[in-house]
Amino acid sequence: MNESIDKETGASAEAIEHHYGTGNDYFALWLDRSMTYSCALWNADDSEQTLDDAQTRKLDYHIEQAHAQGAGRVLDIGCGWGSTLSRLIMDHGVESAVGLTLSESQADWINRTRPEPRIDVRLQSWEDHDLGDASYDAIISIGAFEHFARLGLSSEQKIAIYRRFFGRCHGWLKSRRWMSLQTVAYGNSLQKDFDGFIGQQIFPETDTPRLFEIAAGADRLFEVVRLRNDRDDYRRTLRAWFARLKNHRADAVAIKGESEVKKFEQYLRLMAYMFEVGGLDLHRITLRKIDSPR
Repeated sequence: MNESIDKETGASAEAIEHHYGTGNDYFALWLDRSMTYSCALWNADDSEQTLDDAQTRKLDYHIEQAHAQGAGRVLDIGCGWGSTLSRLIMDHGVESAVGLTLSESQADWINRTRPEPRIDVRLQSWEDHDLGDASYDAIISIGAFEHFARLGLSSEQKIAIYRRFFGRCHGWLKSRRWMSLQTVAYGNSLQKDFDGFIGQQIFPETDTPRLFEIAAGADRLFEVVRLRNDRDDYRRTLRAWFARLKNHRADAVAIKGESEVKKFEQYLRLMAYMFEVGGLDLHRITLRKIDSPR
């Protein structure tokens, strides 16, 4: 997952780097070529589709949903290793793209491997992002929203955080422009079911939203135009990552050690199971700005 975060109520920069700073070379062993670390968009009718193809399909989907093709300026909140930023600039005619991340490892990797003057990567949370007099033609956020609230907050507290986030996005976007959001969410499970291993060893200081909390946060700021629950896509993505990690296990152990690799194997298996049985959902949400909220 990627990561633009409020420091007090969401995951801190230290918590983000705990996971994403595990090592760029390590993640490169089992992610696709674009280093996209979020649920892919698979074609159910194509059993031969590769992880690379499914990730590219996902990036293009969000760019299309945000109406970002040919845009002047696009914001990517939680930009990861920059695959969306690169796709926007190199393949969809966007003039400039701004990416926010709290991971120094990711920001350094983007600046080193994707040296593109039209890409502006900022080591910054959405709370701290200041546009000045500028604005955006589109906003995309993939795999960051689930880090905005810490485990243990009440639903009311989480909604307040999400409403603050959508309020900032509303202010950044030009009139009637679009936003595309992807996030993990609770499905047929409760906050008390959040696995202690995931919360302590994998994604500390993190709690996922429920769908009604997302909707409450966006209420009267954005209209929800389209909603998909693609949880089986995440099951398939996690299994693809697990298979790639298994194929490169010796190299992974050489980089991170046996205990770290075992931890990630357990994490990938557990998360795949949660999506398979419906404990977790994967929402892709298309939103359009309401210019004058009542």
